[in-house]
Amino acid sequence: MRVLLTGGAGYIGSHAAVELLEQGHDVIVMDNLANSSSASIRKVEKITSRSVELHVADLTDSARTDEVFAAARVDAVVHFAGFKAVGESIRHPLDYYRNNLDSTLVLLGAMARHGVRKLVFSSSATVYEEPSDRPISECSRSGLSLANPYGRTKAIIEQILADVATADPSLEISILRYFNPVGAHESGLIGEDPRGIPNNLMPYVSQVASGAREYVAVFGDSYDTPDGTGVRDYIHVMDLAAGHVAALERLSPGVETFNLGTGHGSSVLDVIRTYSDVSGKPVPYRRVPARHGDVASSVADVAKAQQQLGWRTTRTLEDACRDSWRWQSGNPSGYSDEG
Repeated sequence: MRVLLTGGAGYIGSHAAVELLEQGHDVIVMDNLANSSSASIRKVEKITSRSVELHVADLTDSARTDEVFAAARVDAVVHFAGFKAVGESIRHPLDYYRNNLDSTLVLLGAMARHGVRKLVFSSSATVYEEPSDRPISECSRSGLSLANPYGRTKAIIEQILADVATADPSLEISILRYFNPVGAHESGLIGEDPRGIPNNLMPYVSQVASGAREYVAVFGDSYDTPDGTGVRDYIHVMDLAAGHVAALERLSPGVETFNLGTGHGSSVLDVIRTYSDVSGKPVPYRRVPARHGDVASSVADVAKAQQQLGWRTTRTLEDACRDSWRWQSGNPSGYSDEG
């Protein structure tokens, strides 16, 4: 298939591009490069020895999006594009609603006009309300009663997709709810390159290990977990990428929703200790008060993805830390090292 990746130059998109190319698909990337770099696409081409068709364009621009669809002859879309920082969404909610919803509406309009019926949507475990069950299944409570606008945009988009699929039964849509993507490609050529202060734990730990930051702030110490720190389901980004290919290749009419995680939880201190061990670098940390809205534990029930997609993770937290360190130590300034 000729697969369009919206936001495909970003962290998860670039790793998905590698997996798609290695599985024999053609990849077209549409990205405005506001929070990514074209260097990631050059690295993807180096890893796979295949070319990627890159269109520098903003998905909220309907006319430009139509041009990309007309030029690229798209068979299917994987929709990554969107703002994704929880804290930023609380400070700038209108930006998140405008960008994430408008880009999706423009995309769906272009797909309809150009006869594209296959879509995989990059959603998030943030759509789940604070769960009472562990692990979290696709049937766990989700919706708009969430702690942040980012999660609400994902929940709204999921509802939009359900509505358009009801109106057009020929649409084939998979919604993938990610838990906590971490790591990098094993080559060390592509990885997570946050702008400014990282919003996620692993890149923050990486920067502390490299000496770029002084310490990791560990939020809270009295959660109902083995060591008092928050527990999350950390999935290696290449396992996540493989989940996208599995979902794409098993699309069928209607909408299906899948959790993508490992089914196992690790605490913040587990991640810090593991990263210190595999990198050989001390990762100092300091305890700070817990943040409002943080939950003690968030771990995926992945039985549905395993059964219906034939997909399961193969990489460990140690693998993720090792690959993350290879990327960080080889690219201390991220893609800006490329010039």
